[in-house]
Amino acid sequence: MESALQVAPPRWALSAFARLRSLWQRWFLWLILAVLVSALLITVVWLAGRHEVEQVQATLDRDTADAVSDLRIGLQRNAQSLRATQVSGMDPTRWPEAAASLLREHREWLRLEWRDAALRPLEAVNTPYRMRLIDEESRGADQSDVALACAAARKLGAPAYSPSHYVPILGGGGVEVMELCVPIDAGGFLVASYSLRDTLIELVGPTLTRGQEVAFTEADGTRLVALGTSRRTGTRVFTSQQLIDLPGAALMLRVDGWRAAPDLFPNVLTALVTAISIALVSVLVLLARDTRRRLRAERDLADALAFRKAMEDSVITGLRARDLQGRITYVNPAFCEMVGFSPEELMAGSGESIEAPYWPTELAHEYQQRQARRLAGGMPPREGFESVFMRKDGTRFPVLIFEAPLINAHRVQTGWMSAFIDISEQRRIEELSRASQERLQASARLATVGEMASLLSHELTQPLAAIASYATGSLNMLGPHAKGEQAEVAMAVRRIAEQADRAGQVIRSVHDFVRRRDRTREAVAPQALIDAVLPLVRLQARKLGVNIEVALEDGLPRAMCDRTLVEQVLLNLARNGMQAMDTADSAGGRVLRLRVARVVAVGGPGAEDARRWLEFSVADFGSGISEEVAGRLFTPFFTTRPDGMGLGLSLCRTVVEQHGGVLMFEPNSPRGTVFRFTLPST
Repeated sequence: MESALQVAPPRWALSAFARLRSLWQRWFLWLILAVLVSALLITVVWLAGRHEVEQVQATLDRDTADAVSDLRIGLQRNAQSLRATQVSGMDPTRWPEAAASLLREHREWLRLEWRDAALRPLEAVNTPYRMRLIDEESRGADQSDVALACAAARKLGAPAYSPSHYVPILGGGGVEVMELCVPIDAGGFLVASYSLRDTLIELVGPTLTRGQEVAFTEADGTRLVALGTSRRTGTRVFTSQQLIDLPGAALMLRVDGWRAAPDLFPNVLTALVTAISIALVSVLVLLARDTRRRLRAERDLADALAFRKAMEDSVITGLRARDLQGRITYVNPAFCEMVGFSPEELMAGSGESIEAPYWPTELAHEYQQRQARRLAGGMPPREGFESVFMRKDGTRFPVLIFEAPLINAHRVQTGWMSAFIDISEQRRIEELSRASQERLQASARLATVGEMASLLSHELTQPLAAIASYATGSLNMLGPHAKGEQAEVAMAVRRIAEQADRAGQVIRSVHDFVRRRDRTREAVAPQALIDAVLPLVRLQARKLGVNIEVALEDGLPRAMCDRTLVEQVLLNLARNGMQAMDTADSAGGRVLRLRVARVVAVGGPGAEDARRWLEFSVADFGSGISEEVAGRLFTPFFTTRPDGMGLGLSLCRTVVEQHGGVLMFEPNSPRGTVFRFTLPST
């Protein structure tokens, strides 16, 4: 304990250390500022010098480009002059005189030659301004430079140049020469020998060589000839190169300029920036003290705001503040997430109107009156009240609202503060509980109906058996050879026996269906199913004035089903269709259509399976099914007829689904409804 007290530094030492650290940080910032200002000055001076250098280089590049353009134009003009000598015909007696005239006009030419197609010299004239530089013996048909130029001219069908070559002079030295070959229309070539130095003198403007050096170089930088002023001491070299792309050859024009290096202060800009920098430093010194005080206050305020923001983000209750005019001044993230609007949309939406964007349209007037009472000084209930809000997507949801006056630091009310709790989840749970109670009640009623069905099936078995026995006895009394009226009575008694037997089968099937027994399915032809219910359907159709139309596709397979239950489904759907047409307008006719077809495979994963199904459809031309009724059509105990029980369609769907099929309905054209169900086939 004592050693710990001895090691711990005193409080005044910690305070002194904190002050030294703050002082060091402040001086460090001033040092950074000084370095930045110095860097600014150096950068401005360097940029000014760089700008001047770039201007000099840009001027040199422009002059070089102009010189290259003049060279190209001059060389083209010379080639045209050579081609013009062919206009008056190539006369060997007159050509030397014309060539001498051209040489007097073009000092850059050293020699003009007329050669045949095999490049053998026919005539040759030398420039009068120089002593003879070119040896006649070296100007044969095998001269490589002339051969290259003329081969290019023959290929292009236009003047072509050869690469430069060096021609020595007696007594030492020599000149760089470039050959120009111009093809003659009648055959042969005109060859002009250029002196590269004289070409610079004659074809390049004299202003370019004044104060700088102009030279022809090879593409690799080898200097051929140079002309101009040599470099002065204390100057900087500025170089510009431009390619002179000639047919058959390529030269580079290089211009070296000599300029003095820029001064330290090339213009007034640097001095102006320096003065502004000094003024900036002075202003920063004056603002330093005020900045320290502001930083301290901002730090405290930032801590308070961070605490408030963390508290607002952690709550799930929506918060909203309004001023005394009803405009929204604040909302927290929970409220924005609740209504789906951003803070900017909520505050902008209440700028001109007191109607909020989350108010439902049908309740906006009521909410405006309630807000007017609140702004007039009416106190809200302390236990809160329920209301309905609207999200941005238009959905409504219930909320529980708590409101209180908003009091500022001077104890003056500046508005109202409201808290909102979304109770839609609570309402959903209540709705689920209510729906569960209704389903339990419906299940109890279905259980009662099942018991009643079992009881009725048991009680009706004996009367139906007695009816069948009496019918059989009557048939025995009439005998098998009855004639006339007795035959008709025998037929009626036989039908009574058949229907009594069928009623017994229906009761047994319903009894087994209610008890969830596995039924034995058999392969039944679709025609047999339709024929079994047609007598009963037509009996009711005659009473209601309905025409029955039956359509079956050819070659239908047999259906695997419980024959009795499927017949009851067909009978129930047919009766419903006829009853729908009995209550509807009969102006369009009363027709009930029964149709059986294969299910057409559209393709996809279940395409092969779809070919093994049959589709039964029952179409009527009644008033159709409304959207409200369609949503509850298969609900047990739901019916639109006063005398109906609401179990027919529900049982039909259960029977079809037990066979693996599906029962559906859709509107009929031009009116009415089509019920369709599917059964598996063999």
